[in-house]
Amino acid sequence: MKQQEVWKEERERGISKMIGLLKFITCGSVDDGKSTLIGHILYDSKLLYADQEKALELDSKVGSRGGAIDYSLLLDGLMAEREQGITIDVAYRYFTTDKRSFIVADTPGHEEYTRNMAVGASFADLAIILIDAKQGVLVQTKRHARICALMGIKYFVFAVNKMDLVGYSEARFNEITKQIDELSKELGLASVKIIPVSATEGDNITVKSDNTPWYSGEALLTYLENVDVSEKKKEEGFYMPVQRVCRPDHTFRGFQGQIESGVVSVGDDIITLPSGESAKVKSILVGDKDSQSAQEGQPATIQLDKEVDVSRGCVLSSGTTLPVSKSLTSTILWMDDAELTVGKDYIVKIGTKQVLGVLKNIQYKIDVNTGNFLPANGLSKNEIAVCDIGLQEAVIIDEFAKHKTLGELILIDRISNMTSACGVVTDSSAYDNKEVKCAFVNGSLKGNADIFEEYYYNLESATVTKVSPSGKTYKVGDVINVSGETYSYPDNFDVIVLRDKVAVTVRDKKIEAITKLEEYTYTGTPVINSRGFEIRLNGEDDYNNLINDLNAIETANKPLNDEFFNKWTKFDTYRKIIFKDEVWEYVI
Repeated sequence: MKQQEVWKEERERGISKMIGLLKFITCGSVDDGKSTLIGHILYDSKLLYADQEKALELDSKVGSRGGAIDYSLLLDGLMAEREQGITIDVAYRYFTTDKRSFIVADTPGHEEYTRNMAVGASFADLAIILIDAKQGVLVQTKRHARICALMGIKYFVFAVNKMDLVGYSEARFNEITKQIDELSKELGLASVKIIPVSATEGDNITVKSDNTPWYSGEALLTYLENVDVSEKKKEEGFYMPVQRVCRPDHTFRGFQGQIESGVVSVGDDIITLPSGESAKVKSILVGDKDSQSAQEGQPATIQLDKEVDVSRGCVLSSGTTLPVSKSLTSTILWMDDAELTVGKDYIVKIGTKQVLGVLKNIQYKIDVNTGNFLPANGLSKNEIAVCDIGLQEAVIIDEFAKHKTLGELILIDRISNMTSACGVVTDSSAYDNKEVKCAFVNGSLKGNADIFEEYYYNLESATVTKVSPSGKTYKVGDVINVSGETYSYPDNFDVIVLRDKVAVTVRDKKIEAITKLEEYTYTGTPVINSRGFEIRLNGEDDYNNLINDLNAIETANKPLNDEFFNKWTKFDTYRKIIFKDEVWEYVI
């Protein structure tokens, strides 16, 4: 017994010295060496069983490296992967060094398997993105970096691989470093480490290499063993999405789920959402044990002191305000073979809630190579876009940056039950407080507008009803429809989007230019605002006074008010209101 106690004490001392678990992925373009790199870490660190090591050596004898060890075979387990020499499925490996435990996901590099890569990214704290030293930063490299950032990964390692094939050139490494710096600025990456490596030869993988004396940093494994990924932004308050309602008998009704943020204790006041009822915590079970409290990361069963309207998909919360909404704006990665089209309905999964939803509008898609916003009325596989989604019922949603679990979503095809898209919420009220707008887009410049809305006097309700068409994006060169039932614009006019500080020039019904407002020059052409109202301008002096008024309001940090609009705009120059017995077309 005494020896067992010693062993226990030694184990405890060893564990106390270790840093917490690190979950990371490897990604990059095809044949950048992702599987080889991880295989080399496992082999050099003596983290393989004897039979695994022997099998690797035997497999390598008939491999593509002339008998030299092919480290990728440790992770490329599918026959198709070995035949093609590419990774298809996500390969997960668990390993432990003296300093840390790791779970690594080796993800596919081929564009066809981007969805698999996104699955791997969804679980990770850190991403290792490999770059071929001969090719530099490629489109697929940018795609993977963008997806990793989209999935909330904050820590990035760019491993410039195959340095042996460029003669361990410091100059070439510096060229690629500049490319990575540009990409990091574009995506707003906060923590970036760049390491020159050779996955096949082992340079800077587990130990520093003599072949790169100009590199003063640490080896890859050393960095992974020591990097601190615990510096996560603490989410506000306590919340727990309800996974299950537990009713073992008529005396007990508990709500089960994982606590995603904060701490809850017996006696705490909490709010149940979306019903908005308040109650006190009567008891807490962690596993099958009574507890006075439970904290972030723990699964728990919470019993309340009274009956409340709570089921799967509801949320228990305190100390934070969580939006309840029937709509959202999300940045999504489209993963379906079939094209995404506006108007199709999907099952939307957010937290523990599943609800029917309709894709109402594609604001724009994002060019993975340049980061520019591109007009889009549909999406193809592996494209990224910002979309507006309407939901069948109100659910608890928040921005991904504020409450991660309530800001992640997937779209599920109702027929095939396949996951069609994944994404993050950027706005929890796409339609609750504002209408769908068309957008004028030029590169990263975007101006929202409502110039195609129709205004009807609804005789049934005796109200003026504004009907918005499904939002579209327009670019320079597009022809627009200058007339509708309730609006008629001249063939030549300018649009000034005051809120977004964007100016649009239309000539012969065609968009000639989309510029920043500060770059716009008034030429005497009729000018309308983003709602299609005339801006009263009788010369350049009037335009300068308009801009001065706008700047004064902005300086005072005030919204545009009725005084401003009454002074500068007129409704009925290009618009009118027509009578309708009834109006059924409403924007969600």
